[in-house]
Amino acid sequence: MAAEAGPLDDGHLVEFAGMKVGSVLNKSVSKRMRWMAWSINPYRGCEFGCRYCYARYTHTFLAPKDGPGEGQPDFHDPEVFERKIFVKENAAWLLEQELRQLERQGRIAEEIALGTATDPWQPIERKLRVTRSLLEVLARRSGLRVGMVTKSALIARDIDLLEQIARKSTLVVHITITTPDVELARKLEPRAPRPDLRLATVRKLRDAGIWVGVLNSPLLPGITDGLAEMDRMARLASEHGACFFAANPLFLKPCSRPTYLSFVREHFPALEPEYARRFQDREFAETAYAARLSAMVTALCRKYHLNKRSMDSLLSSEVALKMPPGIAERDTAPGQARLFG
Repeated sequence: MAAEAGPLDDGHLVEFAGMKVGSVLNKSVSKRMRWMAWSINPYRGCEFGCRYCYARYTHTFLAPKDGPGEGQPDFHDPEVFERKIFVKENAAWLLEQELRQLERQGRIAEEIALGTATDPWQPIERKLRVTRSLLEVLARRSGLRVGMVTKSALIARDIDLLEQIARKSTLVVHITITTPDVELARKLEPRAPRPDLRLATVRKLRDAGIWVGVLNSPLLPGITDGLAEMDRMARLASEHGACFFAANPLFLKPCSRPTYLSFVREHFPALEPEYARRFQDREFAETAYAARLSAMVTALCRKYHLNKRSMDSLLSSEVALKMPPGIAERDTAPGQARLFG
């Protein structure tokens, strides 16, 4: 598919190509995310270039067994993930057909996660509007359970459709803000919107009645995982009207390790030995460390009257059971505030 993808556009050191796909609604087979039945990623690859991105390995699936052909990129190169972006063609039509099939099977209420590997509102979306076309499909249906994740302020463009979805279905939006420090964010997430713009987007979505929270992830050892840094992030989330607050520790898959450790060597060289120790023979955080961070999140949620989202789901079971369609009623009553608690 990658070899047959035709050029669509060129950005700053980024190439875009149209990719013919057979499906946009992908069945989840993840052992870590068993709560998720389906995922949607309108784009393959992501312009934001986050140094810690765990999804870089997905480009390796496009690599031919006999190596890259003439003029083709090396999909095993982690940097290609942010330099060669594929756009899924006929996405809205495909989603319409797949949702109809789920309806016939009586499975329409299974959870759908939008933006699990690449950002649905990355810069090219402003022009191509693929994600918006998918939202139009979701807005015509009722009884869905949809969780969305983004770093982009561009999601505010689609508030009209998000309101329609929220009136008919369960919708929860996560705005990822790794750090409120603009200088650090620019080094860590070089082409993502500034953190203050993301916080402003939380406020816009909440003012529209959308159930939205802040995902302070990943927590970076020695950089953003301290109590002072997390406290600042939780306070800002509360001040901007977030419904809930969540944070997960950094994990380094082989595909993201070289890019992230290069960032550490350049900007935090004193931490390099600590990272070597932590991730020498593991990808995920140690159990005790993860438990300590979870306890800190719980305490901060209590301090700033934020709800704590389940760490392994985009929609908590409480939301599925208690949050009625029509969450866009701007209900901020105490009972509503306990949905994620």
